Amino acid sequence: MTAVIDTPIQDLPFVDEHMIGIEATERQTWDALLATLPDVFDRGYVGRVGSVLGVEHRDRRGDVGRIGSTLPGFVVARAVPPAVLALLGQHRFSRYALIFRIEKTNVGVRLRAETRAEFPGTKGRAYRGVVIGTRGHVLVTRRVLNAVKKAAERA
Repeated sequence: MTAVIDTPIQDLPFVDEHMIGIEATERQTWDALLATLPDVFDRGYVGRVGSVLGVEHRDRRGDVGRIGSTLPGFVVARAVPPAVLALLGQHRFSRYALIFRIEKTNVGVRLRAETRAEFPGTKGRAYRGVVIGTRGHVLVTRRVLNAVKKAAERA
């Protein structure tokens, strides 16, 4: 069964973007991204937090590189190997996207992680303050980028 979320990525407001240089090929980085994301999102606390927030998708299903596959909190909305992987998610307080882009450089690649999200209503604004305002989102995003870098450069 393929999962979908009916929210166009481009309709979600831009939140931020983080990037990291990686001394690896595009394919090595793509493979590292696909291998790293399940490790990040399959941790027990992610599922517990997702249950509290009421995320739409709570389990990992399918291959992370295929549209319609899921990770806790996300569904794969776009997969263009080895260049773009877009994840969409939603819960009680937000609709959001995390878009990874891999771009070739002179010394390897640049991996970018763009976040887009809307936080409707008073509770949504409060949630944004907790997640974005405390920089918790920044720390998690940077941890993901660093984990992908480490895996790709080991390959």
